[in-house]
Formats: sequence, C-alpha cells, structure tokens
Amino acid sequence: MLNQIVLMGRLTRDPELRYTQNQIPVSSFTLAVDRDFASRGEEKQTDFIDIVAWRKTAEFVSNYFRQGSMAVVTGRLQIRRWQDKDGQNRRTAEVVAENIYFGEPKRRSEESDSYSYNSSSQRNDAPDYPEYSSFNEIDDSEGGDLPF
Repeated sequence: MLNQIVLMGRLTRDPELRYTQNQIPVSSFTLAVDRDFASRGEEKQTDFIDIVAWRKTAEFVSNYFRQGSMAVVTGRLQIRRWQDKDGQNRRTAEVVAENIYFGEPKRRSEESDSYSYNSSSQRNDAPDYPEYSSFNEIDDSEGGDLPF
C-alpha cells in the first residue's frame, strides 16, 4: 500500500510550535494549495490543507517559515477521529509531514529575516547559494565529449 503526498503552496499563518508532555516538538500550519485547473470562465480554486510536523521537522518549519512562505511538503495523509465538546464523533484529514523544503529562493528584502540560509551580510548580484559558488563552466566549443 502507498500513502504518499507531495504538496506545494503557501503558509496561511505562522507555524504553531508546541511540545507534548514528553517534550516532543510538534508544529501545525495550513498550506494554501491552488488547483491546477479551473472550469471555463472561473478562477482556480484553492484548497487549505492542515499539516502536522514532528520533532526536527517541526522545529525546522517553525524556525524558517512564516505566513506567506512557499513550501513543498512530502508526507502521508492521516485521518484523525475525535469527539467535540458536545460528544459528537468528528474526523479530520491532515498531512503528517516527513520533509519540508523551501519552495522559492529567499527574496532580497528578506535577507535579514530569521530564516535566511546564510546569515552573512554580503551583498552581490548572485544568489546566496554558497555550495554552488565554486562551479566553473565547461568549454564545449571544441565539440568533444564530456569527461563523465
């Protein structure tokens, strides 16, 4: 059986970080996900999907994502049953996040925000991705084969 979900959308509010009685971090937030299609003459609809993250993933999303942030979430669908205050049986569908990724690069206006990848204050025209700064272009004008 397979229960795997991949979603990309924007957070509708800041993630809420809480701790269980055993001090396990849990974070919850809602992701606004646009549908890929729209009926003729209508606007695309948006689904609001509840997400729950645990442990390190919960701490990560709480530290680096805010309302409006684009996020890519992979996880599994979970149906949770509960009783409301009137004793009525209820059920809720939510995604239990396994991984959460940044859905867009950091914007220039947010360089000083708390979720920046590189906290240095360097400014230049190139994106701030230090792990790619040592790449060199390969000269393929000779028409030779690539070395791999």
